[in-house]
Amino acid sequence: MSNIKENTTPDSLLDFDDDDPLGATSVSKKSLVIFFMIDTSASMRGKKMGELNTVMEELIPEIRRVGEADTDVKIAVLTFSTDVKWMYSAPVSIEEFQWTRLNASGVTSMGAAFEELSSRMSRNSFLNSPSLSFAPVIFLMTDGYPSDDYKKGLGILKANSWYKFGLKAALGIGDEAKDEMLAEFTGSPDTVVHAYTGGQLAQMIKIVAVTASQIGSKSMTLSDESNKELSEEDVFAAKQKLLGQQIQELVAQDDANNAVSFDTGW
Repeated sequence: MSNIKENTTPDSLLDFDDDDPLGATSVSKKSLVIFFMIDTSASMRGKKMGELNTVMEELIPEIRRVGEADTDVKIAVLTFSTDVKWMYSAPVSIEEFQWTRLNASGVTSMGAAFEELSSRMSRNSFLNSPSLSFAPVIFLMTDGYPSDDYKKGLGILKANSWYKFGLKAALGIGDEAKDEMLAEFTGSPDTVVHAYTGGQLAQMIKIVAVTASQIGSKSMTLSDESNKELSEEDVFAAKQKLLGQQIQELVAQDDANNAVSFDTGW
């Protein structure tokens, strides 16, 4: 894609049908990559981007406490405006990750970001851990409507096996963000939340990111009424449903606790 600037050079589009996201050989250490997709277009300039930077700096220590001792948690941050960029050239261990403050400018190339994410979600690229891998967590944050063909990019992303099994959540920021579009990305309105003020932005990012990371890093054994082992698809569906339920419960609880005072917004 001509509007992508990247720090790494792998350039082949991958055959995702051959990329088995849950079929790694068994080892003691499990890997979880948390992908943050962040809109850095001009409409995010000012308080929105400043508050997002601050809450992400606060969030990283909280994610360090997520998972169990046998889970290797890594962070990958993809930003999109006129260009699509990775904060680091590869996922970084949560123990070593340092947030780089973002600036806002340009248009909203969300479709290009979806294509770039798809090209990196492969064992030949960002998900090349030799360990048994949990399906990734993917968290999209945006304050507006895409300026490119997001449906084309989303169609490419939906063909990626890692995306199919990944836990997906989205945050709409401000009045212009379209929750219906974000639900196309996550697959369910239950995993979409909205923030209209800086206080809500901080709360929603923490609720979604921590909850998704906790669920994503947990092993889950399921059986149906006949005590037969359920498929990986069933395990994924149960995790995604649990994510939606817990997010909505926590959001409702947060709304009740803050019924009187959030700040005045942007």
